[in-house]
Amino acid sequence: MNNPLLILQTLDRHLDHAVELTLYGRAALALGFPAHEARHETTQDVDAIIPLAQLVQLRADEQFWNARDATNAELAAHDLYLTHLFTEADVFLLPDWLNRRVPIVSSFTHLKLLRPATLDLILTKMMRGADPEDLSDIEFLLKHEPRPAAELRIAFNRVRMPDMQELRDAFRAAQPKVLALAEAREFGGLKTG
Repeated sequence: MNNPLLILQTLDRHLDHAVELTLYGRAALALGFPAHEARHETTQDVDAIIPLAQLVQLRADEQFWNARDATNAELAAHDLYLTHLFTEADVFLLPDWLNRRVPIVSSFTHLKLLRPATLDLILTKMMRGADPEDLSDIEFLLKHEPRPAAELRIAFNRVRMPDMQELRDAFRAAQPKVLALAEAREFGGLKTG
């Protein structure tokens, strides 16, 4: 079973109007990449990024929050939830992330789904530092859409970071490991000596 799909189908059923969600985390991998891995479907939650321009409207959308609560109540017995709804200021993203989002093809009645561009997804996956699961997801992203280490270094210097030292430290700790993954993919086919 594709857990993110089930969560979003349930939310869509509880909604009575159009809502745009930008998914990130494993839900974005499970729904935004046709060649995703089976483990991406087992995530127990759906996370979304709220653009600052959409924040006031979404906060005032009482029916959306009621639909979210109804979804969580309906799926609680399965330990499935629509949980983390962060603003763009709370997530590692490039300044132009909003213009580079990728539509997620779906057949929902009310939901319009998008995901950040692959480079932005990589940055979001660095929020927990060198977490093995996140590094595995980054490896998947680099396999799907290879990025040279030089491009990643530029992104690391341009990224907008939340104002939390713990997150900044985690991001710095992840950088060498992410660069090593990119370099292994970039130079993996070259013979030396």
